[in-house]
Amino acid sequence: MVLALSQDAAKAGIDKQLLELIKLRASQINGCAFCVQFHILQGERLGIAADKLNLVVVWREVALFSTRERAALAWTEALTRLAEGVSDEVYAQASAAFTAKELAYLSSAIAAINVWNRLGVAYRWTPPARSTAEPAMAS
Repeated sequence: MVLALSQDAAKAGIDKQLLELIKLRASQINGCAFCVQFHILQGERLGIAADKLNLVVVWREVALFSTRERAALAWTEALTRLAEGVSDEVYAQASAAFTAKELAYLSSAIAAINVWNRLGVAYRWTPPARSTAEPAMAS
């Protein structure tokens, strides 16, 4: 079930690079080492620049991210830190950057990665090793 939910956003046409950025950010917040490493490796395979992957953790501090990426990352943080609530400002930014349908799919992807993070942390999944045949991509 979680796997199917994880794949719905990409099947609906949400950009795969954007999805990797939000999965990486949620995994950083939740402290899931397996998922952080997994989504870095996936992001590299999709051609996301190393600088962008490295700077997701401080996305507000750099001009590297598009308006749409910023809205998605803010939405990710709000839905991951749900106890803090979703501010009107974050909701307005997300609604301006995504259609209602896209935002629903983005929200489902965030929900799914949060489930994976909880499993990865609880069961102490070991981060995947980088294949020696797959060096980190240069930015």
